[in-house]
Amino acid sequence: MDWKLIVAGASVGLLVGLTGVGGGALMTPLLLLIFGVAPMAAVGTDLWFAAITKVVATPVHHRHGLIDWQVVRRLWAGSLTASAGTLAWMHFIPADEGAVTFLKGAVAVAVLITAVAMLFQRRLHELGRMFRTTEAESFKSFQAPLTVVAGAILGILVTLTSVGAGALGAVFLVYLYPLRLTPPRLIATDIVHAVPLALFAGIGHLVLGNVETGLLGNLLLGSIPAVIVGALLSARISHNLLRLLLVVVLFSVGLKLLMALMT
Repeated sequence: MDWKLIVAGASVGLLVGLTGVGGGALMTPLLLLIFGVAPMAAVGTDLWFAAITKVVATPVHHRHGLIDWQVVRRLWAGSLTASAGTLAWMHFIPADEGAVTFLKGAVAVAVLITAVAMLFQRRLHELGRMFRTTEAESFKSFQAPLTVVAGAILGILVTLTSVGAGALGAVFLVYLYPLRLTPPRLIATDIVHAVPLALFAGIGHLVLGNVETGLLGNLLLGSIPAVIVGALLSARISHNLLRLLLVVVLFSVGLKLLMALMT
């Protein structure tokens, strides 16, 4: 047992429980910056950490009937296919110093993209609502293919960096389905898509030897009770404030990762 890892898992688990996002965007940078875990192992381990943590939180957060399965299937069509292709690519490229540097940079960029997307999520929702109401037929004709494309982007990002399945997925959905997905349905649909994607990518990383089970066990010892507490408290805390704080943290972490690459 490593209490530092358990506390780190609890801290991230609490945020996941409170907001539904942040598992990959926070844990992978923590493993890289604070605990010195190798990039491949950090990504592979975090995929399992995020998936298991969100599975525990899901029953507390959601009731039956909130999941839009048509949207989930569209996302999976893109994300699982793209994840399989990305895993194949990772299998054939050598894990040399250049690949490690690329992966660290990809994590930093993914974290910053997630922060920016979360910052402008409300505006994207308003933009999507405007197009949906003023150009309904045109908007609906592009809805399905754009959802598949969004899923593919998530599949590549999540498999490479473990970042984006929750936060970035929610941003895509608020724009593409501004009327159809109410906030509870949005969160439920986003999590149902994210968990199998993380597990699928995590299995691929497990086969590639990128998962440290001892590290994962310590993180889960902290995250599982904390995510339940966070989920129970989420309805009593201002999500706008939490989202703003999360954006600030993500910006700080992303910039720290980039600075570490430059030194």
